[in-house]
Amino acid sequence: MEGPPPGMEGPQGQMAGPPPSAPLSPEQLQQLVAPIALYPDSLVAQILAAATYPTQIVEAERFMRENQGLTGQALGQAVDQQDWDPSVKALTQFPSVLTDMDNNLSWTSELGDANYNQPQDVMNAIQYMRAKAQQAGQLQDTPQETVLDDGGDYEIEPADPDVVYVPVYNPEYVYGYPVPLWPGFDPWWGMDEPGISFGIGIGVAPFFGFGWGWNNWGCGWRDGDLMYGGQRYFSRSHAFYDRRAFMRGNYRGFGGRGGRGFVGGNRSWGFANRGGRAGVFRGNRVGRAGMGGNAFHSGARNALRGFGARGNTGLRSGAFSGFGRGGFSRGFSSRGMSSFHSFGGMRGGFGGGGMRGGFGGFHGGGGFHGGGRR
Repeated sequence: MEGPPPGMEGPQGQMAGPPPSAPLSPEQLQQLVAPIALYPDSLVAQILAAATYPTQIVEAERFMRENQGLTGQALGQAVDQQDWDPSVKALTQFPSVLTDMDNNLSWTSELGDANYNQPQDVMNAIQYMRAKAQQAGQLQDTPQETVLDDGGDYEIEPADPDVVYVPVYNPEYVYGYPVPLWPGFDPWWGMDEPGISFGIGIGVAPFFGFGWGWNNWGCGWRDGDLMYGGQRYFSRSHAFYDRRAFMRGNYRGFGGRGGRGFVGGNRSWGFANRGGRAGVFRGNRVGRAGMGGNAFHSGARNALRGFGARGNTGLRSGAFSGFGRGGFSRGFSSRGMSSFHSFGGMRGGFGGGGMRGGFGGFHGGGGFHGGGRR
């Protein structure tokens, strides 16, 4: 495919960038972060960072299900060999959290989008919710965790630095007023009353020796930064628009940070670009600059990991069917694409194979909802 889809060319024949969608309001962000706002700081940092890699969340959750016998150092060594983002690796310490994010991929994707484009607003929303929980008498020191008030910023740390408890609470009750669920959200808590409970503590000390271990993560509340390895964390995912860069005029199209993505400078239209030649696929391969960072992996792969299939495996059922409001669904539709049909047709637009063929198919051939899933 040599050019942009019809109707997406600029006045000089160049591809016009999509108008960036409006940022989420404070109320929407509060609703979005409510399920994880009372988690320990380092776990919040890992979740926010990993949410920018939703396809890797799917892979990691599948990996954990298929390797349930691995624990401690053995698990850490196996995870360390994967080519996931450090934040996704870090969440393997908390299998239940990975499962919750995988079961709510639309919410996960929206959370990643918000963290990517509105990091300070997300931090403010979390602190707002923590303040509400504290005012409601629900956020306080327990044998499992310590709550510190640092000049109005509430910090939550494990009482024992080697053991982390994932809190369980219902946002409808814990904040002093009912916080509605994010659209399409599948709640993972089983509580219909105020309060915060804790399950079994998770020993994180075996993972300290890995660069992605628990002790490497934190939140810079006042600067709106996620901290990793003592420095500011930068997501290199291309799953979402960088609306701030778009507004600064650095983009001519849909890409991620750094001018890479669908269009960058004078590059041709396409998901991927290698050696100045763009295209969604080259044979059965996808290039390095595509959406999703490591999710649409390097050209040496024979299949789209996460989106397509390894062999005939595909995605397990429901993995992306919930992307109703998340970054990918909005990226493909409401952010200027005018639906997939603007790509030249669902059946024939993508590199001659079309959405029913070359891309794996939305409704057949091993794609999002098709025969290749399991």
